[in-house]
Amino acid sequence: MTVTTEFTAKVRRPLLGPAAGAGIAAIALAVAFNVPFSILGAIFDYPNVLRRPAGEALDLFAAGGPLLIVVWHSFMLTALFLAVLAPALAVTPQRIAARPALAVGAALAGSLAGLAQAIGLSRWVFAIPALARVHSDPASSAAARLSAEQSFDVLNAWGGVAIGEHLGQLLTAAFVFQVALMQGAEGKRIAGSLGLLTGGLIVVGSGEGLAIALGRSGEVFGLTTIAGFMGLTLWFVATGIGMIRAKIATK
Repeated sequence: MTVTTEFTAKVRRPLLGPAAGAGIAAIALAVAFNVPFSILGAIFDYPNVLRRPAGEALDLFAAGGPLLIVVWHSFMLTALFLAVLAPALAVTPQRIAARPALAVGAALAGSLAGLAQAIGLSRWVFAIPALARVHSDPASSAAARLSAEQSFDVLNAWGGVAIGEHLGQLLTAAFVFQVALMQGAEGKRIAGSLGLLTGGLIVVGSGEGLAIALGRSGEVFGLTTIAGFMGLTLWFVATGIGMIRAKIATK
């Protein structure tokens, strides 16, 4: 009877618990983020296109057609995925018991970061396509094209630089920093150290928006941002592997 009971308990035990599921989702997010980013680089010269004159960027966008809009939409969804996933990565029963402020703070920062980035990216799906159609239409007047270019610049400055990039990056860094501190305290030195480095790079990179607002070149900050998000990809993978291994070790 005892053997049968133990066997039944093992069969009923889920193969993946919440922590391991969140770990797999973290790795999936790392992959999902880089797929549309790479496609945008290939078909839209992103992010270099943001440094081109507004008219060139709008015409290039119009040439991308519906596929480009779909890719931007998928990129936006990866940001929303972070908003949902962040609490699962930050909050565990152990962390709530040991470091409740860091756990809750990380969950809130991560969710807000994903939301801010999704709002910024949504302009490429719901606002810029109309501007690109007007600008690329041979029947449009010079005044209409100029208006489209000015609207494009405003959308990029507010929705892109201010909300999606500056606020989104600062909140992302706050999320990564807090989780990394908890990882370090738990003995996960690789993920913790990588997270602190990644968060630092993203914070420095967020200075690009302020530099642009001050009329300065933000190119150096932009390169730092790219390095920071490369680090973020590695950190998500390291975090996911750590959560999966922890689940296996407890079996």
